[in-house]
Amino acid sequence: MRTGELGLGFVNELMFQWHHGDTTFGGAPLDFSPGQNSMKILLYNPDNEVTNNFMPHLWMFLLKSLTPPPHEVVLLDGNARRMSEQEVVEYVRGHHIGLVGIGAMTRMAAKAYRVADAIRAAGVPVVMGGPHVTEVPDEPLGRDGGPRHADSVALGEADFTWPRIVADAERGELREVYAPLDTEGKEVKPSLQDYPQISWSRMDLEQFNLIKHLPGLARPILRHLGMRWQTFHLIPIESGRGCPYGCEFCTVTGFFGDSIRFRSNESVVDELLALKTLAKQRKGEIAVFFVDDNFAINPRRTKALLREIIAHNAQVPWVAQISMNLLRDEELVSLIARSGGKWIFMGLESIDPENLKSVSKGFNKPAEYNAILERLSRHNLYAITSFIFGMDGDRPGAAERTLEQIRSWPPGLPVFGLLTPYPATPLYNKLAATGRLTRPKHWLDFKPFIMAHSPLGLSAEQSEAEVRQAWESSYSSQATASALKRLKGRPIADRIIHLCSRLAFRGIYFPQLRRRDWARLVFENRGPIFATVISALVAKFKPHPAADLRHPESDEMLTASRRETAFPEA
Repeated sequence: MRTGELGLGFVNELMFQWHHGDTTFGGAPLDFSPGQNSMKILLYNPDNEVTNNFMPHLWMFLLKSLTPPPHEVVLLDGNARRMSEQEVVEYVRGHHIGLVGIGAMTRMAAKAYRVADAIRAAGVPVVMGGPHVTEVPDEPLGRDGGPRHADSVALGEADFTWPRIVADAERGELREVYAPLDTEGKEVKPSLQDYPQISWSRMDLEQFNLIKHLPGLARPILRHLGMRWQTFHLIPIESGRGCPYGCEFCTVTGFFGDSIRFRSNESVVDELLALKTLAKQRKGEIAVFFVDDNFAINPRRTKALLREIIAHNAQVPWVAQISMNLLRDEELVSLIARSGGKWIFMGLESIDPENLKSVSKGFNKPAEYNAILERLSRHNLYAITSFIFGMDGDRPGAAERTLEQIRSWPPGLPVFGLLTPYPATPLYNKLAATGRLTRPKHWLDFKPFIMAHSPLGLSAEQSEAEVRQAWESSYSSQATASALKRLKGRPIADRIIHLCSRLAFRGIYFPQLRRRDWARLVFENRGPIFATVISALVAKFKPHPAADLRHPESDEMLTASRRETAFPEA
């Protein structure tokens, strides 16, 4: 699992210093004092011009919360508002931006560099950060022989360094490199126990309203089926950072470290309660994605948090990334469901144990996949399962063997990718040392689902074909109809969400950014769409037995009958 933040960290130390008047960090003097003028700052997250994300990135909101007054911060996410380089420059000029911060995942690096080049050509300084920049800092600074793209780079988790960057930019004294180091040159990680409050009610979230991105025909249909939401937002929050597993292909351990740090349960619950209140005020729905790299890495702590969520009635629908080996725990799974959990993302990666061992993920046990997925299903939880093709142990037919397993599991959302060597990971270094990289800087010429190295058991072309077969089979109209048929006994709201999710997830592989792409998709899936609409109408207009107030069971009966309405009250 990877994260794409500009940099998160040092919250505890920073807040302590501000609260207690301390202006040193690790013995080094700090100067965050504002200058004569305030700046307008743009925090920009680029798209990769091929695929879209389903939610905004946490780093923008967190750094906005950490920006010292009197500066103003505006946010622009290319995944929600796709813009060309020139359009971004016009935005910068039109809004009188004085500083731009750009954070991007590796697959977005090429677009990030082009936008940064255009902004710098317009005379506005650019700071870049995030895992990719941290992994290859010489690249954005032009120290590797290529062009320079940034005035400054923020390495590692930038919560602490961001106020310093802003203060230096205001004085016109930006440094080239900002790194969170102590006086001995060692990177410092925060405890997160004094986490800053993100004022979501003050954030402009309109560009992230997913209802706006629904096809025009879908909105009146969903309203007719009982959807009263005027807005729907998937909001990223974190409860902790770090992962101890060190999978060979993953950047998380290298960026966030293997030291696990958690926010206090109280701060997480307070944030959920604030979001719940905001949803009610705006007559919408808010779901949360816990962006922790492994939400349940400390099961005891996770259970305590989930109990606090339940006790304070802070449940909102949520999604999280959790390693499958941690979901053997029946109590944990029960608490996930009771606390509002709906979807669990699991990096299963392969059904071949030897493949898993080869990438340092042997803690995944394919023999357990079915039992764990069945456990989630019993608690009305759904799984997003991730698979990787192009591993050295893969042979022709890997996709079909994987699909055969998937078809035997409860319906979920499988996603498929190719083994990708991200810079500075053990995988990248191993492939570089053995001369197997075919596109050493693949991110500068981003091509989705194209191999960047030569696997051993398959050719690159065969690996790409396996991925295509997996996507075509899993998201065909026949597969969607079969999944919905197997979910027939579930609440109609679950089935509608599953249908919409399957149509959206298909777009991860097959381009469907234009209206005609969606029109074709709807036509191809007209059978399962029509069947789901009919089921929703039947559920909506089906008469419910009147509650008998003389019997204590009547409230329970009425509640059960309401479960069959398509959408909860706003």
